[in-house]
Amino acid sequence: MFDAIVINKDTDEQTVSRSQVTLPEMEEGDVVVDIAWSTLNYKDALAITGSSPVVRSFPMIPGIDFAGVVSESRHSDFAPGDRVVLNGWGVGEKHWGGLAKRAKVKGDWLVRLPDGLTMRQAMAIGTAGYTAMLCVMALEDEGVTPASGEILVTGASGGVGSVATSLLANKGFTVAAATGRPEETDYLKSLGASSIVDRADLSGPPRALNKERWAGAVDVVGGVVLANLLSMIKYGGTVAACGLAGSMDLPTSVAPFILRGVTLKGIDSVMCPKEKRLAAWERLATDLDPTKLEAMSTEVAFEDVLSTAPLFLEGKVRGRIIVPINPELEN
Repeated sequence: MFDAIVINKDTDEQTVSRSQVTLPEMEEGDVVVDIAWSTLNYKDALAITGSSPVVRSFPMIPGIDFAGVVSESRHSDFAPGDRVVLNGWGVGEKHWGGLAKRAKVKGDWLVRLPDGLTMRQAMAIGTAGYTAMLCVMALEDEGVTPASGEILVTGASGGVGSVATSLLANKGFTVAAATGRPEETDYLKSLGASSIVDRADLSGPPRALNKERWAGAVDVVGGVVLANLLSMIKYGGTVAACGLAGSMDLPTSVAPFILRGVTLKGIDSVMCPKEKRLAAWERLATDLDPTKLEAMSTEVAFEDVLSTAPLFLEGKVRGRIIVPINPELEN
């Protein structure tokens, strides 16, 4: 038996509790991991609060990522004692996730912890930071460089936005951070943002084209915000879109794409191929300033997970939330 956050549903009513569970035989997987650290992400908050139908089956342990130590393995790539990281693959949605003492998963879903990162740091990065790295790599793949011009990051005080701001600034990009929380100005500038953009500037009725402002962008909001920033991207620029915190809709036109040659690249971190995952994690181990990573991270005790989750939906979470599960495994 081990501790876990468990979501259940009886007819239309969802319940969430901290419970004692055992790994069921039916849970597919060939590797058992003792979890050292996990995180709280926006998707976890949706699952725990029931605000969106994230969970596909019940009972479910939420937690879309974790870092830990292999305790049992029938997979050729992993052996007991290996330190590993998991992001996505439907964990916390279709398969029991990381807000628990143990997890049983497919070895193909795991990434070996890169040299130079602790398990705590890996979860301070988490799915949000790994997604941010995929966004930065997408901009680079499209030829966006620091010489191209300023890059906009929306939702900049959140997990993806914080890491993206820090990564881009560390690579020499000039970063504009968009936020609806002016009280976070000092925090965003400490991560490397050169200027702050009021979210209200991106929230009005979208036009087909506006004045060109940014060479590229990382967007976590979607909806009207994405439509507006697309209309302001410079000729040949690229937007890496990875979220829908604002809306899944996109009220835009073809104008930015056919008149300015703008590229809109969708970033999926859940089912991303392993080769690209490995590349992203290797980059994170070298490109992310550990001091800034620590500054954007807040620890929340396992027993406080349920009370913290609603804060995501209220827009009250800054940076990354990390959850110690078995932190003694770090030693």
